[in-house]
Amino acid sequence: MIRTITIGSCISVQGVFERQQANGNIVVRVGGKTYEGKPVAVA
Repeated sequence: MIRTITIGSCISVQGVFERQQANGNIVVRVGGKTYEGKPVAVA
C-alpha cells in the first residue's frame, strides 16, 4: 500500500508502507531507503 508522510514541516515522502511506530509515526520504503514521519490525512 502506498502511503504519504511528512518529515519536518515541508517535506513529503510517498512510498510503500512498512510499519507503524508506537509514537504514531509510520515508516515507508522508497527504493532501498526507509523514512519515518507523520502520516498525511486522507482527504
